[in-house]
Formats: sequence, structure tokens, C-alpha cells
Amino acid sequence: MTTETNSVLNSVKEAFAPVTEAFAKLQNLEVPEAAREFVKKQAEAAKTRAADAYAGSEKVTNVIESAVAGSVTEAAKISRNVQQAIYQDAEAFFAGIDKLASAKSLSEAAQIQSDLVRARGELFVSRAKATTEYLGKLVADGAKTAQDNFAKVYGKTA
Repeated sequence: MTTETNSVLNSVKEAFAPVTEAFAKLQNLEVPEAAREFVKKQAEAAKTRAADAYAGSEKVTNVIESAVAGSVTEAAKISRNVQQAIYQDAEAFFAGIDKLASAKSLSEAAQIQSDLVRARGELFVSRAKATTEYLGKLVADGAKTAQDNFAKVYGKTA
């Protein structure tokens, strides 16, 4: 019975040998240099366009910021931070594409993608914490201002 079981097991191994071999070769499949260069060039061009758009948005924000004061200044700060975050996200995205384009195998590309996803998650947590702190400060400052204004109004009339 053992010989018969081994014979069946060997037959199954032989039947699946081409699939196993093809899968092993697929993991080490090399990406052609021309394809990597094309992706790098396209990513660089898009990165340049994103930088130009960021520079333009900075100019618009400066005009808005200098035209009005008070709460709009705070809105301009928020707008600037959002623009900067979007620009940083675009830069990180294109840097990630560049790294992925440099991968010489699928397993290397998978590792790079995993690292990028982890880094984006950490950045998201960091931004969420900073946003929460900032909004908390705005609410506290707004409440203090409202309290001061309320005291002025009722302090003068009393």
C-alpha cells in the first residue's frame, strides 16, 4: 500500500510540475528596462505638473490671504495645509511609482508596495492627530473669543 500511495503522490507531483515551475519563474520575471524607463519618465512629467499646480495654488492663496484678514486668514492657513498635504501625497505617489518601476521582480514590487502602504497609513494617523489638535485649538480659541465678547456686551450693559 505504501508503494501504491507513493506512486500516486509522484504522479500528482509530476502532473503539477509544470504549474509549479511556471509559478517559480513568474515570481522572478524581470520587467524590461524600456518599460521601467517609460514609467519613470511619465511619473517625472506628472510630478512636474503637480509641482506647477502647487506653485499656482500657493500664489492664489497668497492673494486671498493678503486681501482679507481675520477668519479668512485662518481659512487660508487651512487651505494652504490642505494644498501642501495634497502636494505631498502626489509626490509620495509618484515616488512610489518610481520605486515600483525600479522593481526587477514581482516579489520586489510586492515588498515595495507593502512598504508604501504602511508608510501612507502612518502618515494618515499623523495627519489625523495633527488635525484633531488643530481643530481643538480653534474651538477653544473661538469659545474664548465668544466668551470675551459676551462678557463685554453684558459687562457694559449691567
